[in-house]
Amino acid sequence: MTKEKAEIGIIGGTGVYDPGLLEDAKSIKVYTPYGEPSDYVTVGVFKGRKVAFLPRHGKGHRIPPHKINYRANIWAFKELGVTRIVAPSAVGSLKEEMEPGHTVIPDQFIDRTRSRPSTFYEGGFVCHVSTADPFCPEIRKLAIGSAKKLKIDVHDYGTYVCIEGPRFSTRAESKMFRQWGAHIIGMTLVPEVVLAREAEMCYVNIATVTDYDVWADKPVSAEEVVETLRKNVDKTKKMLERIIPEIPKKRRCTCGQALEGAIY
Repeated sequence: MTKEKAEIGIIGGTGVYDPGLLEDAKSIKVYTPYGEPSDYVTVGVFKGRKVAFLPRHGKGHRIPPHKINYRANIWAFKELGVTRIVAPSAVGSLKEEMEPGHTVIPDQFIDRTRSRPSTFYEGGFVCHVSTADPFCPEIRKLAIGSAKKLKIDVHDYGTYVCIEGPRFSTRAESKMFRQWGAHIIGMTLVPEVVLAREAEMCYVNIATVTDYDVWADKPVSAEEVVETLRKNVDKTKKMLERIIPEIPKKRRCTCGQALEGAIY
């Protein structure tokens, strides 16, 4: 068990490999029953708050979305004492009004992943955790408010459809997801958000729109995604700078009681 502790965790997505926010930062290795996390965890202080940072894809973006060890990542944060997770990510847009460069704070998701371990409970007893409202309402409100104060183009709702990857969608799939009512599409939200709920941790996703998905008859390239992210990564960092110190130390949400009545 590591001696280092943190209360807030940041899982950096594509383009956010190092927030550069932390003072007295230490890089530590956390051991988990599920193997190695994506990378070493950086623990430090930001405006008086103890924060842990982990790059979801590892430094240098070396781990594809379907190979990320999500259970180890969430377990590592739990081991450090983290109770709140802020998770930036890159997404494609399924709606005309959610333009490249905009930020979306999703409130729902649709799971289209296939091969990812998505629970900590695999035997001995059964856990049916509720994900009816999968994101922490308290931190969602802070994230939306911070974006508005910064005059960032933000959408305060959205259904995130999470696909397996690493390939992008076919045009038929993209149009189907639009018909389902999804707003944005990505490859990393699930099972990350579900595991956080099982660990009774608050979780919010800050989604940066990098492109219109192929429903819009515009080819999507990895180069386009990275270029849009590069232009908008400062927005995400500014949001983190506002959100972190405003997170209440005492939780007023019910995320910390997620397992009540869920284990049989």
